[in-house]
Amino acid sequence: MARRDLSGAVDFSVLEGMTGGDTGISEEVLGLFVEQAGLWAALLDPRTDGWRDGVHTIRGAAAGIGAGELAAICAEAETMDQALTAPALERVRTALDAALADVAAYRHELMLRGLRG
Repeated sequence: MARRDLSGAVDFSVLEGMTGGDTGISEEVLGLFVEQAGLWAALLDPRTDGWRDGVHTIRGAAAGIGAGELAAICAEAETMDQALTAPALERVRTALDAALADVAAYRHELMLRGLRG
């Protein structure tokens, strides 16, 4: 997996702008995003009382790293009727998976850069 595997789910220039291009900080932020995504994903169940909180948290974190589409899908899901929650949360899961795949490719690229010195 490398930068060529990026799908465009995350605009890493947003992250780079936020971190001032510091790859160490970028890696730390992305590591936290990945770690927390596992926790948030557990909330993406319409039978769970906290699903809106989970979606809201994902939305903010996604915007912070440049995952604009994920943030937009989360914003839409937050306002859904309970009857439409299941398909909305499935779209959130799909967008989160795409963002996580891009994050993995980008982190791999950061690791390779570090090895090259």
